[in-house]
Amino acid sequence: MKKRIVSLLMAATLSFSGLVACGAENSSSTETATTTEETTEVSEEQAYIEETLNLANNSEVTWTYDSEADAWIMSIVSAVAYPEIEDEQGVSVCIPGAYIKGIDTDGDGAEDITAESYTDAVNGSLVIDYEAEIVSSNGQVYTAATAPVIVNTGAAGYSSSTNTEAATTYASEGYINMSCGNRGKNDTATDEDGNEYYTGDAPSCLVDQKNAIRFVKYNILLGNLPGSTEYFVSTGGSGGGAHATMVAATGNNSDFYDYEIEAGAVGVYQNEDGTYSTSVTIDGETYEISDGVWGCMAYSAITSLYEADMAMAFEYYMDTDYDFGTEFKEQLAEYLSEEYMEYINEQNLSVNEADVNLDINSDGDTEDTITLTIEYDEEKYADTNGYGGTYVDFYLAEFISNLQWYIDNLDYAEDWTWFDEDGNALSDEEVAAMTTEDKATAFIEGRYAKSSSGSDMGPGGMGGPGGMGQAPDGAAPAGDMNLTDSNEAATDDSERSFDNSAVAENSAGDTMDVGTPDAGTSQAAGSTTDSENYSTYEEMLEAYEADIAEIQAGDEYGNNIVDLYNPLNYIGAEDTDDATWVRILCGASEGDISMFNSLNLQIAMLSAGIDATIDWQWDGGHVPSEILGDSLSLYVDEMYAKYVDGANEVTKAEANKQTTNGDATEATGTDISSWVDYSDITSVSFSLADAVSYRTDGASKTVPGFDVIDYGQEDYVFGDSDSDARHWSEKLLEVLREHADVLSELFNSGN
Repeated sequence: MKKRIVSLLMAATLSFSGLVACGAENSSSTETATTTEETTEVSEEQAYIEETLNLANNSEVTWTYDSEADAWIMSIVSAVAYPEIEDEQGVSVCIPGAYIKGIDTDGDGAEDITAESYTDAVNGSLVIDYEAEIVSSNGQVYTAATAPVIVNTGAAGYSSSTNTEAATTYASEGYINMSCGNRGKNDTATDEDGNEYYTGDAPSCLVDQKNAIRFVKYNILLGNLPGSTEYFVSTGGSGGGAHATMVAATGNNSDFYDYEIEAGAVGVYQNEDGTYSTSVTIDGETYEISDGVWGCMAYSAITSLYEADMAMAFEYYMDTDYDFGTEFKEQLAEYLSEEYMEYINEQNLSVNEADVNLDINSDGDTEDTITLTIEYDEEKYADTNGYGGTYVDFYLAEFISNLQWYIDNLDYAEDWTWFDEDGNALSDEEVAAMTTEDKATAFIEGRYAKSSSGSDMGPGGMGGPGGMGQAPDGAAPAGDMNLTDSNEAATDDSERSFDNSAVAENSAGDTMDVGTPDAGTSQAAGSTTDSENYSTYEEMLEAYEADIAEIQAGDEYGNNIVDLYNPLNYIGAEDTDDATWVRILCGASEGDISMFNSLNLQIAMLSAGIDATIDWQWDGGHVPSEILGDSLSLYVDEMYAKYVDGANEVTKAEANKQTTNGDATEATGTDISSWVDYSDITSVSFSLADAVSYRTDGASKTVPGFDVIDYGQEDYVFGDSDSDARHWSEKLLEVLREHADVLSELFNSGN
């Protein structure tokens, strides 16, 4: 109520010319609003929001010029009219210098400060050059009117991210780079009486990112910023990757409108009849604004959490040799695997082989539509604990194709050291003479040592919002967990506390206390204790039931926050603006989430008509870098060529083949020749049992056990070393209840 009173008082003093959206229409209602007191109130509030968030009315915004990058960076401004936590609900953009004639400091429309005359941060408005062109490194051409906008999603570990000025990373590519903060789990705020209260629950992270998208689109429409409202691309890593995916999956869905309206977002308002308007009025013209995106580049997307417990249990349980540490954990994984089989088989999933370019049924072509199911036959599938079927055939085909891609692209490797079969480093001449097939054979036999620099490095660039820094092109956004070089196992043992007082300070952190092997609880890999926080099974079950009952009761708008954060509920829904394309890149050796999660997202997106690609980078850890000639800009430019009329055709640049051997003294590669069939190096293969064994061996960061399998590290409220994060998995609760007689006997038994 306070925000509305304030907005009405301020709106009365504002000029309404061209900004009051009288009779705005939307998909829910095409009736013209009548002149009633309530309608006037809504109209005045809309006018206040649009006046407030119009950059031309912001006398405090400043612009900084980076001469090295030839880019202008906007100071952080509020993305909403009623921020709850100002430090986490702001937005900044970085704009290539070619699009900007200069800064108008006196309001006459002409540039007063240019790149040549710039000395210090300057107040004023941009003077945009819509004739200028930028040719990207891949040969794509953009202008101030067609430039894609890269939306960096923070939310490390689903936590808050402090506002950060946008980085200059993509200026040379012709993109607008956008940084936004977000509220997150364990945030607190202070009310009017000085009392601290908990906030930041789902869907706060996602809503703040949606609101920032609305803000930038609105100011593009106003002519305050360059860029195309049609070509927004969300990107982030880990928790940020989850939110990049959810932004793409929930575009303009009305389930999130109430939260956006509460924050005072532009371009979303509630009508008198309870319907919503998602438009703004500029100079008498009505423009729709969507909080969705055109494309998405998600790195190690930790979503969907709804199925995460079951999926991870199933993936680990198929490895007959995996050591769960206790009988309780192993039995729980077995029950959850059964639950996952039932869940998948109830979804009526299918995929066209042509859409994924995979011969899933091994019949020699990619022309079939495959119904995806899981089967259980203890004898037939003995090497995977009884599980098989077309669904896991698809999983296996993806793994094989990703190894094949890797070895097919080894000519892009730089500064590696290659060795002969006797362990001797090859001469420069021998390396120069190596064919792609020679390198593929050496890779499979482990006769190499990867470089520690160049395009094959792990996540770089920590300068972006929420730890999702804009790394040098070719790299991915940095993640929120243990960062691993994409070429080697995790070695970072650093820790940062993520208690309430440190959330904002550590929003760019790389580890957190709960949900990691260093937590000091049974969430650690190799633990032989089922739980250090509950002495009995009954006590644990009671805590689960209480937490989930609270979630099922709904939030202030009556919504189940777990349902709101399940992208599978929204992909292809009638009320959703679907993205055109999505690419999800995971490290095939990471342990933060099951590979089945990204597989399920791809299946759902393809069914909805979205161009969806998943890549599981061989040997890649959590939030892997782009490697072997790939990059974010390459993929964006390729999608622009594919979907925008008149765009330039883009192809991957030819590799600069290595001619000088590296300086490593011994091979450090992993020899996988004992289980990979490489008799035909152009068509390698291995078994499902081999695939899951590779996964569990490389993905040792977490294990499916009592605490970890309830995925505390990506929950909605943090736990600590003395208490669990809030429990939320209904599927896990079903298993705990149904099998209480067996599980209770095993719980904390020390076996």
